[in-house]
Amino acid sequence: MLGKILIYGGNGGIGSALARKLHAKGYALHLVGRDESRLQAVAAEISAGYTVADVEDISTFARVMADAGDKLTGFVYAVGTINLKMLPRLTQDDFMRDFRINSLGAALAFQAAIPALKAEEGTSSALFFSSIAVAQGFAAHSSIAMAKGAVEGLVKATAAELAPKIRVNAIAPSLTRTGIASSLTANEQMVAAIGLLHAMQRIGEPEDVADAAAFLMSKESSWMTGQIIHIDGGRSTLRTKG
Repeated sequence: MLGKILIYGGNGGIGSALARKLHAKGYALHLVGRDESRLQAVAAEISAGYTVADVEDISTFARVMADAGDKLTGFVYAVGTINLKMLPRLTQDDFMRDFRINSLGAALAFQAAIPALKAEEGTSSALFFSSIAVAQGFAAHSSIAMAKGAVEGLVKATAAELAPKIRVNAIAPSLTRTGIASSLTANEQMVAAIGLLHAMQRIGEPEDVADAAAFLMSKESSWMTGQIIHIDGGRSTLRTKG
């Protein structure tokens, strides 16, 4: 075995795709998620340990670490929300929930995992997920862009603080076909239209993001830390039509 990796959101689209790729490479996995039936199914498929937990529950993080063990090669926080409302329609509860799940949950989960990541021999790797909405101005994305912007700040600050023992990076995807994006991806005409806004002429699939994530968790990326990697079909930098 190459070591153990803890994945929050291991039963989600990107999280489960990443878990399968890391299992195939020889890593042991411990998965965390709210949906017990889906979590059990993924864990059974790849012989992973798991903890049923909600990141909005402050007791989650100590309980997860008690289950995951005292040594980790890697940590992944693949938990998020897509709350698309124009600013006048957003409530304080909207902002606070997006912050708790995307930002505060990320910080507290990572904080709890740091001793186990430091206990592993060599350098460990931590990975978070941002959004193209932080770098690009999209209408109806105020709350999620704020929350994910905080994640990018966390990545850069902790990468500086924890180097060289723990590498810390993030992936910022564009629209990807996952469960939390189902309100956008259920309509294939909408999917095709949004896909055409990308240089690669399609939206992302979980495997597109998981491939990059698996690389960032591996020794092949051992000189990378403090980076926000855009896996977005070119949308953050390219305009192929006038």
